[in-house]
Amino acid sequence: MASREISRRVQELRESLERHNFRYYVLDDPSISDSEFDKLLRELESLESQYPELYNEHSATQKVGGTATSTFDGVVHLQPMMSLANALSEAEFIDFDRRARAKLERDALEYVAETKLDGLAISLVYEAGRLARAATRGDGRTGEDVSSNVRTIEAIPLRLHQRKPPSIIEIRGEIFIGKEDFSALNKAQLAGGGKVFANPRNAAAGSLRQLDPKIPATRPLSIYCYTVGHVEAANLPETHFELLDYLRESGLPVSPESALCSDVAACIRYHADLAQRRVKLDYEIDGAVFKVNNFTDQKNLGHVAKAPRWAIAYKFPPEEATTIVKAIDVQVGRTGQLTPVARLEPVFVGGVTITNATLHNEDEVQRKDVRVGDTVVVRRAGDVIPEIVRVIESMRPIDSVQFLMPKEVPEQALQERTLSIIHFASRRAMDIDGLGNKVIEQLCRAEFIHDPSDLYALTTEQIQSLDRLAEKSAENIMAAIRASKETTLAKFLFALGIREVGETTAANLATAFGSIDAIRDASVEELLQTPDVGPVVAASIREYFDQATNNAMIERFRMYGVHWPAIKARSIVDSVFNGKTVVLTGTLSSMSRDVARMALVERGAKVSGSVSRKTDFVVAGEDPGSKVDKANVLGVEIIDEATFIERLGI
Repeated sequence: MASREISRRVQELRESLERHNFRYYVLDDPSISDSEFDKLLRELESLESQYPELYNEHSATQKVGGTATSTFDGVVHLQPMMSLANALSEAEFIDFDRRARAKLERDALEYVAETKLDGLAISLVYEAGRLARAATRGDGRTGEDVSSNVRTIEAIPLRLHQRKPPSIIEIRGEIFIGKEDFSALNKAQLAGGGKVFANPRNAAAGSLRQLDPKIPATRPLSIYCYTVGHVEAANLPETHFELLDYLRESGLPVSPESALCSDVAACIRYHADLAQRRVKLDYEIDGAVFKVNNFTDQKNLGHVAKAPRWAIAYKFPPEEATTIVKAIDVQVGRTGQLTPVARLEPVFVGGVTITNATLHNEDEVQRKDVRVGDTVVVRRAGDVIPEIVRVIESMRPIDSVQFLMPKEVPEQALQERTLSIIHFASRRAMDIDGLGNKVIEQLCRAEFIHDPSDLYALTTEQIQSLDRLAEKSAENIMAAIRASKETTLAKFLFALGIREVGETTAANLATAFGSIDAIRDASVEELLQTPDVGPVVAASIREYFDQATNNAMIERFRMYGVHWPAIKARSIVDSVFNGKTVVLTGTLSSMSRDVARMALVERGAKVSGSVSRKTDFVVAGEDPGSKVDKANVLGVEIIDEATFIERLGI
């Protein structure tokens, strides 16, 4: 028998899960992360399993979703909309497969793999091929009639593309908002003084459950359909994979990531591959769904109270989790910019334990109102730097105090500012000859320059006023500053000092996008298509160009006349140098060694200083020296300057 303490804990869990279900499904405003909810649900399932006498048909373990509100008319589903059981580890997934094979007495089962979308489940009922009704899942038996709103979604056909459609067919799918669309929606909400959504799932649910259909009509809602429910007078395929083709041919969107897996090992490989690629998808997913392919097998496997035995959601490690802010520190960047960073109670998110999360800038701290002692939801998508998604204000300490950003950290800020300008003026960046480290430090201490753009507003008199700088030296520095205004996009990008962006990455960005404006406006997904740009680099670039101060500085560079030749955005794939290792030797008459090196990097080449068996080409100018001799010994191709220019395509 269960003790009084166990009974009390079970009741606490049920009440807590009921509240969280209401916030998630009805208010579209969850107060805890999905992983925290899963932990509570797992604990309740375990206790109910150990103590059967505590079973209750109204428990959260027996429910699918949340109770429908009275805002919309109720709809009784033609066939209950079940949820899916979850596997949180490979061992749990293998155990699911073992149970299914044992019941069917099979050595192996064929599965259909699909993405587990983080959206809002929907039921679409078509009568004689025409959309008659749309309803949310609700509690699985009764949902909300959202037909008027669903008819505004362009991706959902009002009529099936079939000659002889079934008399009745219920299509089930997931309504969602893509990552780029979500970002644009929140920016528009901010600009209009509206509500900012915590995540794409909340945005999709909140948009669909508006009383005025004009609102969802303006929202970027999408859908992927994944199965059918109730059907009358229809000849459907015998397998789930064929059913997906049937849905596509009927004009319904289906996930392009769907795949056929021959056995459990193939499923595990699919899951691992999807986990690697998820950050590049344009929509949020939190795992993969695996369904036994054959419908006869599905029928024989049957279902339990709220979930089928023939399907399971194999989740990824949580990308969101709840933790506590222990402190807020302020870091100084290379440009002297102050960045607040939250120090967190360690929490496992996205496959790693995190202890810090960026708060970006003062505006972000104020908007989210993050305070020391707050319980917060943190997020880590792929390898992107963790950030705080939202504060759970209901759990805020009574004595909490609003965080105020310090105006400056004087000496540290000065040092960082100096380093950023030294980098900007360095030979491989803007190459401002004569502007040494000591001169730059003096200019910063004299408050003549605060960021690199101020270099182009300097006067000869200001430079000459520094220690040990005669008029001639000041004039030479001014001439070098003026000369540096003519540069290349790649060198300018590198000079900006964007975190994680080195010379090669800067060159690849310049080649791929062609202009600073195109890079500034690119989404994370677009940046990820650039060679040498992974999730961390893409997030860093996006963060840099999301800062108003950085964009203002770039505009000042333009105003002062900093420019570069226009280039046409192109792929580096077709270049003969893409992926090749090249050595430069001797003197080139048509360009400097640095220009030649950058031209190669822009075309995807690796430029090495020594010849080896891994070298693909040696470019030989005048007086090439011993590198040509070594290339001859190793059989490496040697090209002269004319051939080099021809292959560069300039």
